[in-house]
Amino acid sequence: MTGVDIDAWWTLIERARTAVADRADDRNLPDDPLPSALTDLLAELDAAEIIEFALLEIQVTDSAYLRPLWNAAYLIEGGCGDDGFMDFRDGLVLQGRETFTRAVADPDSLAGLPVVVLMSGEDGGWIGYEGLSYLAREAYGRVTGETKSFDAAMEAAVPQMDRPARASGEDWDVEDDDENRRRLPRLSALFLDEDD
Repeated sequence: MTGVDIDAWWTLIERARTAVADRADDRNLPDDPLPSALTDLLAELDAAEIIEFALLEIQVTDSAYLRPLWNAAYLIEGGCGDDGFMDFRDGLVLQGRETFTRAVADPDSLAGLPVVVLMSGEDGGWIGYEGLSYLAREAYGRVTGETKSFDAAMEAAVPQMDRPARASGEDWDVEDDDENRRRLPRLSALFLDEDD
């Protein structure tokens, strides 16, 4: 691979998902195989490409830093603070490009994901993933034998990035069930209406 553009970036995510087949969607599985599969693919890149991947990961997850999506995450997870929303967006990336893009455009579409349906019941399931950025760092360490230069590259590049200071998009009181039903009807049917 020569350089990691956004299409190559998503291709790596999809290749990892394909490698783990039916275990690709749920981060709550024992011995969740997807993070390891993605790390293995990243370790096939050279050091500069791994850094490119890590920087694109920030841009992709920043593109989902949206209030409506955060409110959907709050509903799905039964609460969602700053760290939880970072984990939610990382996990959403691991759902693949099509699901991620659809959820950014229409957070209520998450109601169609099997793992979200699972989360609405008592059978477990989890969509979030803590620390997608750690996978690139681990792969970099495998390739180079150290991570200091990865950390230094990220520390130099990230402050130069144009990053959102706060979540954008229309907000509403996520504790207002009627408003949630209006704005997120499918998710509300899963997570609110079951309690009525």
